[in-house]
Amino acid sequence: MVLPAETEERVKRRALNACQDNLRKVVDLTRKIPQMVEHFASGDKEAARQLFSEIRKGEEEVIKARRMVSQELAEIGAILISREDFLRFTNQSSEIADFSEGVAHYLIEIMEHNWSVPSDIKKDLLKLSEAVLDSVLKLRETMMVLSYGSTKTLEKAKDVEIAERIVDDHYRALMIKVLVSKLDLPVLLLLRDILQLLENSADKAEDAADTARMLSLIM
Repeated sequence: MVLPAETEERVKRRALNACQDNLRKVVDLTRKIPQMVEHFASGDKEAARQLFSEIRKGEEEVIKARRMVSQELAEIGAILISREDFLRFTNQSSEIADFSEGVAHYLIEIMEHNWSVPSDIKKDLLKLSEAVLDSVLKLRETMMVLSYGSTKTLEKAKDVEIAERIVDDHYRALMIKVLVSKLDLPVLLLLRDILQLLENSADKAEDAADTARMLSLIM
């Protein structure tokens, strides 16, 4: 059955709105990671604990929003041929929240155990976390212009790629610095995991931007 054009447009808008709401919650959570690193760098345990609690709540909000997207797409059903791409985008962007919660958790563990981390590593870690946030913000910009056509979306998606490459540069340099440092093994392993999670966040933002490219072709 051929559906009226306005019906197709309406279901696309429903799906897009649900995805954008989920991404907004992911961005809100990701914004807290550089703040968490700042508390880590200053040694403010109480502030770090409070922020970690907010991050955990934020992750729960992302999980709820992701379920809402799935429910929305299920209700839309076969009317929307591209529903799998909308679901893929939401799953990819939601993983960023999972990685961010992991970063915060490991930072808290280092602080609680009073393990020493050189100030230059802390400074570089802040730069890396800010670069990751920038890649996620670029992803949000990509999703915001999705309904304006593929040309605009492709331009914004390219910005996500550029931001991801900057993250890669920070990540590689800091990983080497951590590995050659004279850190206790437990803190070295945790820092390595933190760096990997941050890089994974930027990689996932790039993956989501690629999915947004595909979505732009049908909007």
